[in-house]
Amino acid sequence: MKALRQEITIPSEVTIVIEPPMIRVKGVQGEIERVLHLPQIDITQKDDKLILSAKKQNKTIKMYMNTYKAHILNMIHGVTEQYTYKLKICSGHFPMHVSIEHKQLVVKNFLGEKIPRKAKLLDDVEVKLDNDFINLKSKNKESCGIVASRIEQATRITGKDRRRFQDGIFIVEKAGKKIK
Repeated sequence: MKALRQEITIPSEVTIVIEPPMIRVKGVQGEIERVLHLPQIDITQKDDKLILSAKKQNKTIKMYMNTYKAHILNMIHGVTEQYTYKLKICSGHFPMHVSIEHKQLVVKNFLGEKIPRKAKLLDDVEVKLDNDFINLKSKNKESCGIVASRIEQATRITGKDRRRFQDGIFIVEKAGKKIK
């Protein structure tokens, strides 16, 4: 059986420290660490390359190796350039008030409701309110996406026609990609 091997080139401004099963990536924007543990996959560093290798080759190991490669590339991108998400506040029926209180995004008067809707924020995500937009920044792609989806889900409308009630907070730009 053939051995699997993949290489990742490490940019000059990024340093990677491997302490199995933990991988730490340091860069201009900060540091991210992540546990990547599968005994069949060896992660080593030689000069400016990170080498993922496995002695056995099967579908599962190949899948995990590609997943690990994607996670490491996301970490490298996150410490060099931060991930940004942009959400738009849309209120057509009732003027809603959006604020940040105690690590939560609070939406008051959503569709005239008395009880405010809340979305929990994560520590490593920077949230800024800018008129009708909410800007999220983080070096961790997953954390930024989780917070964006929590905010969008907090203003989800059920039981009404979405073509008529278009109120809510929606993701319009996701990690550098505009959504149509």
